[in-house]
Amino acid sequence: MMPEDIAIVAFAQTPSYRRYDNSEPSLILGLVNQILAETKIDRQQIDFTNAASCDYLSGSPFSFIVNVDGYGAWPPVYESHVEMDGAWALFEAFVRLRCGDIDIALVVGSGKSSPGVPREIFPLQTDPYVHAPLGLDPVSVAGLQARALLDAGKATERDFAAVVSRSRRDGLSNPYAQVAKDVSVETLLKEPYYAAPLRKHDVPPISDGAAAVLIARGRRARELCDKPVWIRGIDHRIESHHLGLRDLTDSPSTRLAARNLGLDAGSLDVAELCVRYSPEEIVLRQALTLGDGTRINPSGGPLCGHPVMASGLTRVVEVARRIRKGEAGRGLAHAASGPALQQNLLCILEGAA
Repeated sequence: MMPEDIAIVAFAQTPSYRRYDNSEPSLILGLVNQILAETKIDRQQIDFTNAASCDYLSGSPFSFIVNVDGYGAWPPVYESHVEMDGAWALFEAFVRLRCGDIDIALVVGSGKSSPGVPREIFPLQTDPYVHAPLGLDPVSVAGLQARALLDAGKATERDFAAVVSRSRRDGLSNPYAQVAKDVSVETLLKEPYYAAPLRKHDVPPISDGAAAVLIARGRRARELCDKPVWIRGIDHRIESHHLGLRDLTDSPSTRLAARNLGLDAGSLDVAELCVRYSPEEIVLRQALTLGDGTRINPSGGPLCGHPVMASGLTRVVEVARRIRKGEAGRGLAHAASGPALQQNLLCILEGAA
């Protein structure tokens, strides 16, 4: 028997805050309450909850246990956790629903980067023998990737600035964006370097925030909302964490995930890509063979707001929102993890036939 289709029935996100002064569970609580009110169900009807957060950001082990209060710790919930972006929590919940013994799952991604210094925190997650002692932080790695693209003739600094200019302009229409501005490529190119050849605007803002998604199997999905957004495929692949073993100008893991999904780039109306650094869009567009017919990051993407551990799940939310509004029929959400696009997840979303 073929497994039932699975759909997104409700979603919610917080703004990308420069600094959110309250607790991380309070970020989550508002989203969960919003989803429950929209679907008119209570917490006891959610069969499975999967959350994503980062102990490194919180600075304490098992800090994700505290977040359980945000989506309802009583009665006891059937809960799982991933130390990844919320998009990977969505993947696990999708697989769990595919087992066929439950109908509804709640997915949450949350993170607060503002209390610490990300350039000092994230090197601790890298290879402990070579990269961590060097303090090889994500911004420096992104600079290496940018330099590799320039040296290979696959991009120019003007290309990087064009990504930022379009993203910041699109962010003006996104009420959840943290940074948005109509600024020209020429103006951006006059800015000083931050981590050459990257400028400050090529780097995502430090953000606090969260996103949540409720997914359900076919029959229940149709009962819970009038316009389910169907998940037509989801896949993720990973590459070596040793930068010297990878071609930083390419993303074979993204290409492999697209091939496994049978992705037809020409069928996409919109693609929300987890572009944390402007050169990443160049790499991803090439790997996915996205053409001019696909609108890229109409929300502005992570360059307008980057709540770590929720940015990838937010891409799913943004595509689902446009499909539900009728602005797109089929879209692609992308999430990334690790330095220089080390791991990539693709999720194909579609409205009603």
